[in-house]
Amino acid sequence: QVQLVESGGGLVHAGDSLKLSCAASGITFSSGGMGWFRQAPGKEREFVAALSWTYGRTYYANSAKGRFTISRDSAKNTLYLQMNSLKPEDTAAYYCAASTGTYFSIWYRDATTYGSWGQGTQVTVSS
Repeated sequence: QVQLVESGGGLVHAGDSLKLSCAASGITFSSGGMGWFRQAPGKEREFVAALSWTYGRTYYANSAKGRFTISRDSAKNTLYLQMNSLKPEDTAAYYCAASTGTYFSIWYRDATTYGSWGQGTQVTVSS
């Protein structure tokens, strides 16, 4: 029922910017929110940023603070991740996820709180 489709990834040089999009369908938020995770080869999936859909509150991993901005277009059920000053260590597959559960403000960092995931979009940053 729920479908999340990411787009916007690509190959860029260090210092460049990218804006990722995640279009959501088949989901209604009375609670919960959406987030971005990433996974590099040989590494575990890590939290990047999240947004509480009902209140619009944003949350960031330390690695993303000051460089990345998560936002939404609620009318379009679309989530965005603006990534500036990209570094080679940002190279990963980026996944959009959605949760309709409660206590999102507590569990947003935990991948298990998200019931729906997109297929991912690859971001590669060359040095």
